[in-house]
Amino acid sequence: MVFRSEGDVRRWCDARKRSISGLMPISTSWALARAWYHDRLSPDWRRPARDEITVLFTSLGLTGPAWSFG
Repeated sequence: MVFRSEGDVRRWCDARKRSISGLMPISTSWALARAWYHDRLSPDWRRPARDEITVLFTSLGLTGPAWSFG
């Protein structure tokens, strides 16, 4: 979901008794989408392997439980 602010996220999560995890600014979301789908229409496209995804997430600063495969 997309929210205007971290405060909006907190209110939404509090109202639903959910914990907050995996927050990222829209600029990071855009960078992730570009990296993930830049060649999606290529006949040679394949889903990135688990280690490639980990490297991608880490390069974008996406770390912690929400971004791991553990």
